[in-house]
Amino acid sequence: MGCTSEQSECDNDYSEYPVHTVTLSSFYISKYEVTHRQYIEFLNSVGVNSNGSYNGVEYIDMDDEDCAVGYRNGRFYFKGSSRAQTEDTPVIEVTWYGAVAFCNWLSEQSGLEKFYNINGTNVTMNWGVNGYRLPTEAEWEYAARGGNASQGYKYSGSNNIDEVAWYWSNSNERTQEVGLKQPNELGTYDMTGNVWEWCWDWYAPNTYHKNHYHNPLGPEFGEKKVTRG
Repeated sequence: MGCTSEQSECDNDYSEYPVHTVTLSSFYISKYEVTHRQYIEFLNSVGVNSNGSYNGVEYIDMDDEDCAVGYRNGRFYFKGSSRAQTEDTPVIEVTWYGAVAFCNWLSEQSGLEKFYNINGTNVTMNWGVNGYRLPTEAEWEYAARGGNASQGYKYSGSNNIDEVAWYWSNSNERTQEVGLKQPNELGTYDMTGNVWEWCWDWYAPNTYHKNHYHNPLGPEFGEKKVTRG
């Protein structure tokens, strides 16, 4: 885990160093990023307020000009924006709290046990249940690298970024519909490019360590959550 020799550019804050060994238990991960279509169904189903909040906690930033979700006549709808032009683009301007609440809602819809206990901004985990959850940062990176099937590519699924990713020079400066590029070795799409994706962990670069870790969860406390992409 970390910035290895195949990556030529890493963050200047050295948050991806040092390279270290991690082992993980088996887990599932979605083939696609969550779309506006899916997230709007969630917002309407659980009764989120017109301003994008639920019980005082913001789930989506409706005030941001990039937000492609609107509200009228008591319902959320896809209005589009300069950054997202169809419902099948990955949802943007979602908060971390909105992401974990979406996981619990999806578990309910699928007849699974909720993974999270949510009380306002206090979120704890129920390990051992079968519900949906965010990946840990280590799980995200493992999946992006292709898991046990990894070919050691620079990007998720290829050494040629244009085969697998939408980014500033080929995207027209907007998100693109999920699954249009080539998948990685696991059949997972858009783990390089398109949008940033939430992980479970608190962000803390000084927690990267040379020692071996099994199923790391990141630090217990922090001010920001990890995004990868």
